[in-house]
Amino acid sequence: MKLYALILTFSLLSLTAFSQKMVEPGNKSVNTKYIKPQKSLFTVYYVKDTSWVKQGLVTYDIVLTNNQLSLTNSYTPKDNSFSTVRTSVADAQTLKPITYISDAKETKVDLNFGESITGNYYSKKTKKNKKLNLHPKEVFFDWVWTDHLIGTLPLDVGYKARFPQFYYNDDSGVFVEYYTIKEVKSFVYNSPRTGKHDAWLVTVLEETSNAIYNYIIDKKDHRLWQREMSMGKGMWEITTNEELDYQPIKNKFDKDQVARQISKGNSVIIGTAYAKSNSGKKLGGLVNVAKKQFAPKGTEITLFPSSAYYDEWVEVNKKIRKQNKMPEVPLDRDFGYSIKKAKVYDDEGHFEFADLMPGTYVVMASFDFSNSYNYSYVSGYTNYYNYWGYTGSTTNYGTARQSYVDKANIEKRITIDKDGEKKEVNLKE
Repeated sequence: MKLYALILTFSLLSLTAFSQKMVEPGNKSVNTKYIKPQKSLFTVYYVKDTSWVKQGLVTYDIVLTNNQLSLTNSYTPKDNSFSTVRTSVADAQTLKPITYISDAKETKVDLNFGESITGNYYSKKTKKNKKLNLHPKEVFFDWVWTDHLIGTLPLDVGYKARFPQFYYNDDSGVFVEYYTIKEVKSFVYNSPRTGKHDAWLVTVLEETSNAIYNYIIDKKDHRLWQREMSMGKGMWEITTNEELDYQPIKNKFDKDQVARQISKGNSVIIGTAYAKSNSGKKLGGLVNVAKKQFAPKGTEITLFPSSAYYDEWVEVNKKIRKQNKMPEVPLDRDFGYSIKKAKVYDDEGHFEFADLMPGTYVVMASFDFSNSYNYSYVSGYTNYYNYWGYTGSTTNYGTARQSYVDKANIEKRITIDKDGEKKEVNLKE
């Protein structure tokens, strides 16, 4: 009876596997037009219940040259302790693998795909090389392409398929593993940046380990929004698309121009940063009587060129804050090229910027200072009486002074009209 059950189970698994549509390199189901040459960034989390713990970042960099697609997959953990870089080259039409190079924390692998697979495996631990000459019988896709392969398929409700994937593991003699697309159904993906997108939710089974993968793929452009991998005991590894191509700012940021503007001129800005005596809180409606307070020595002053890009960025984020529906748009990742720093060098808030070209600049400062105010309070009452009894009262008032710590946040625009000009400015709140 047990033998019969075992044979029946094996037969059902075999029937399920062989009933799936087999997808291999060159199959008409693979439409590589959905693999676009571009760079994308994903954040990796470990997720259990409602806890999301960031693990690191994955970048995919795809380049198309000479009818070959090159995919560089780079993973960097959150502590930046190391980076794993893998580059796989495949035929641009069929995704048939051509070469594979991997530089990981403990190993280096270099493979060439042909009638046989040749290459080298290097262990950084033992410092030994191992020449490879492998002869798998199956045709296959290189495993690095799997995340993008799913998006090339004709996904639809009820679509099922099976595909082989090559992965070299020096501890295993099995190099080709099979994956089954178990289910495809409609899904709505809610991007924190661009809102809702109609998508496919694709569930994939890794047949050897029974691990489950879920892919969320856009119905329109087939981009990968999110990948989920089961890790057991309720834990999932989830990678989410950070949408590097999302940029609602129409004006372009010119990092070369701004870098020249803050370093190739002969103009100077000198200034004083301080909080005015009536800055900050006005408690009880009474005037703050603290004296002018300079930014402390060592306070950092920030300067960068104003531009159409920056002005638009400010306005777009104002609208986003008002709508309160999605996160603000980050500055261009190269914006740091435009920033120049100076520090207050004395006890009277003085700072200097040199080597500036003509143009308009934004100068910013932020610092804490002690503030104070006078206020009055009721100290008591005086009651009056005569022969017939109580005749009235007056209120007695006292005065006091209260101190508190406040913060000055100052931003000012300064225009230099000609090269060699010296501008003086007061940064005051």
